Amino acid sequence: MNLTLKGQDQLLNRLLETFTTIDLSSNRFSGSIPPSLGNLKILKYLNLSHNNLTGHIASSLGNLSELESLDLSTNKLDGEIPSDLTRLTFLAKLNLSVNNLVGQIPRSNQFSTFENDSYMGNLGLCGIPLTRKCKEENGQSMLPAEEDDEYEFIDGFGWRCVVMGYGSGFIVGIGIGYMIIRSGRPRWLVEFFFGVGYKYKTKKRRNRAAPTRRGT
Repeated sequence: MNLTLKGQDQLLNRLLETFTTIDLSSNRFSGSIPPSLGNLKILKYLNLSHNNLTGHIASSLGNLSELESLDLSTNKLDGEIPSDLTRLTFLAKLNLSVNNLVGQIPRSNQFSTFENDSYMGNLGLCGIPLTRKCKEENGQSMLPAEEDDEYEFIDGFGWRCVVMGYGSGFIVGIGIGYMIIRSGRPRWLVEFFFGVGYKYKTKKRRNRAAPTRRGT
């Protein structure tokens, strides 16, 4: 690999373990991610995005204990996200989008802080934070009970309950409002909405509308 270091072109036969930043994005690199990258113990930023990398994500990347940013987006990586990556406790930025990754997304340590944009474009991924549930072979949800409840709200069960609740409240409100108007009580509430003297005016109109009886 040819690099320009301090203004001089140098040919590197291997990656120096003193590197803290590696950006090899937007090239035409192919093949799998070298497991030897896991030997770069003080690496903080690794960007291999927008290449043609294939194969699984190297589990050895979990050895990069100082890593703060990992971008493997827009490649052709497949397989599951290695659970070894959850050991990266300093990881603040993760982008695995636009690959062919599958399986359930890890949720421990830093992985519980990443949002949808870290994984979009991987049709085989499932689990939080995506709305796609993970299924076992028998079709049962693999999510814990609490997480499954959250998905039910997202996927449509919850909104039905909300609509039913609002509908019931609306009907009850109409009924109570009708009773208040008919009875004229509480007086302050009726006068607040319909004006002072509403009850008196209503009775007066009723008296006018009542038929008069002639004496025999």
